[in-house]
Amino acid sequence: MDGMTLFLKMASELNKKIIIILLLPIVSFSQSIEYEKTKSIDLINPEKNIGLKNWYIVNDDVMGGVSKSYLSLSDENNLVFRGYLSLENNGGFASSRTSFQKKTLTDVKSLKIKLKGDGNTYKLRLTQNNRRASYSSDFKSLKDKWVEISIKIEDFKPYWRGYSYSRYPALDIDQISSLGIHISDKQEGQFKLEIKYIKAVY
Repeated sequence: MDGMTLFLKMASELNKKIIIILLLPIVSFSQSIEYEKTKSIDLINPEKNIGLKNWYIVNDDVMGGVSKSYLSLSDENNLVFRGYLSLENNGGFASSRTSFQKKTLTDVKSLKIKLKGDGNTYKLRLTQNNRRASYSSDFKSLKDKWVEISIKIEDFKPYWRGYSYSRYPALDIDQISSLGIHISDKQEGQFKLEIKYIKAVY
C-alpha cells in the first residue's frame, strides 16, 4: 500500500467517526422527545392494585329512576362496570365514580383507556368540587373486543343532567377531584364495560 492510498483510507475512517459523533446528540435528543411524548401514570390499574379505593355508585334512583349498576373485579383482575339501564320513571343513567386529591391531574394532556365493551357508548366524566356541572367525553366500545382509546383534556365538555353548557367555565385540570364512568343516552338494557387501565398522559 503506497502513501497516498494509506492517507485516503485513514481520511475515510476519520470521516466515519466524525459523522457518528455528530449523529449521537441527534439520536439522544430524539429519544428524549419520544419519552416526553409518552410519559404517563396509572390512575386505574387493578393488576398493579392502583385506583381501587374510593369508588361509589350514582344511579338515576337519586331522581326516581330504577337503573342498577355494580362495580367488581373480573377473574382476569380487570375492573368491571355492569348493570341494567332503565328508562322507567324518567330515569336513564348509571355511573360509578372514584375520588382523588386535587392537582392529581396537573399538566395532564389526555387520558388513555384500555377497555372491552358491549357496543354501547359510555362517558368518561371529570368533576370539580366547586362546580355544579361535570365535564364529559363520549367513547364508543366494541362488543367483546379490547381497544385502547385516547381522550384529550380539551374534549371534555360541561354537562348538567344530560344538558350541555355552551357558556360554562372551561375545565380547570388542577381542580379535578373525581373521575367516573357513565352510561345514559337512552341505551336501555343490560350493559357491561371491562377496563384494564386508565392512564394520565403528559
